[in-house]
Amino acid sequence: MEKIRIIGNSNLQLKGKVKISGAKNAVLPAIAACLLTGEKVRLKNVPLVKDVFSILTLMKELGAEYNIKKNSLSIEIKKIESDEASYQLVRAMRASILVLGPLLARFGKAMVALPGGCAIGSRPIDLHMHGLEKLGASISLKHGYIKAEAKKLCGKEIEFERKTVGGTENLIMAACLAHGETVLKNCSLEPEVISLCRLLAKMGAKIDGIGHETIRINGVKELGGASHEIIPDRIEAGTFLVAGALTRGNIVLTSVQPNHLHTVIEKLRYAGAKIETIKNHSLRITGSEEIMPQDVTTSPYPGFPTDMQAQFIVLMTQANGTSIITETIFDRRFSHINELLRLGANIEISGDKAKVRGKTPLSGAETIATDLRASASLVLAGLIANGETIINETEHLDRGYEKLEEKIKSLGAYIERIRK
Repeated sequence: MEKIRIIGNSNLQLKGKVKISGAKNAVLPAIAACLLTGEKVRLKNVPLVKDVFSILTLMKELGAEYNIKKNSLSIEIKKIESDEASYQLVRAMRASILVLGPLLARFGKAMVALPGGCAIGSRPIDLHMHGLEKLGASISLKHGYIKAEAKKLCGKEIEFERKTVGGTENLIMAACLAHGETVLKNCSLEPEVISLCRLLAKMGAKIDGIGHETIRINGVKELGGASHEIIPDRIEAGTFLVAGALTRGNIVLTSVQPNHLHTVIEKLRYAGAKIETIKNHSLRITGSEEIMPQDVTTSPYPGFPTDMQAQFIVLMTQANGTSIITETIFDRRFSHINELLRLGANIEISGDKAKVRGKTPLSGAETIATDLRASASLVLAGLIANGETIINETEHLDRGYEKLEEKIKSLGAYIERIRK
């Protein structure tokens, strides 16, 4: 069992430079896309996080051979050995559902376990299945598995009922090898979706409308190998920006894409932080002595990301006034608030809204991380909570942050990992 131990200080000021890792939410669909070709795909700037190794374990079961060295990954799937993604692997990481479309498109059949419950609420995959059915797949649900078959997928016009990142990615990948043209409407606009499309284009896919809500894919007979660099992780970058604002610090973030962080940067500036772009891929944040309260509503990109909601709530506990945070993407994504209350935060939940009253002094306590972003929020809170904070169940943190405690420690905090 591993824990994170933090000796916090309300007067802590983080200072220094930190390099942002590749995006977890971009590399996972990129790895799944390798199922579409028998040639080698090389991915650079790969974050060495738990979710990456989880999906690589799944890919190996499906027939992949891979080599990962430092932050570079080469993967090749000459022959698909299995069409089944077992529950034991899918339950470890919901993004495993992304193998459904590529498996079906290349192999003609797929059997993927239903992901099941999630700590941050329901994440229905009905749009994935309905879209594949429109492309000609026969889909059934038996014994907790999605069974999909299709002799040949055929292009169709499909409009998503609501924004779905995973559904958009699954359908784009499936359409790449479908016969004819597929038109997808109301597609998600996240940078991670754009990154996937650019990888697929390098592999030989015919995709028009990348970065737009309507995407057209003309199916091809086969795809080839490619080399692709994973975009920086905008959520990790946002987490460090909040850390700078929270501690009135002075932090330089390198290897970032500022345009991917527009809404987060805007809210932090309104809260009083000074943020400036240094060259093209670096940001400097200078925190303000006074943090101003801000109301935030999460929404699909380019709106305020749900993955930054928990971190922003911590910032608002130190604002001079009351803030209302509204969560519109996932139900049950306020589980971290009960842990923040243990640290002394003054927060009330009513439905999809959290009323955060500041400025509230925090004090260290023992806590439990309930999900990935909740664990990051507890780290942030622990930094400014006077005394010792212990964060249990760190495997959540390791799913999406590469060496987070080492990076924070380099900025001047007292944080360590305890292994027992």
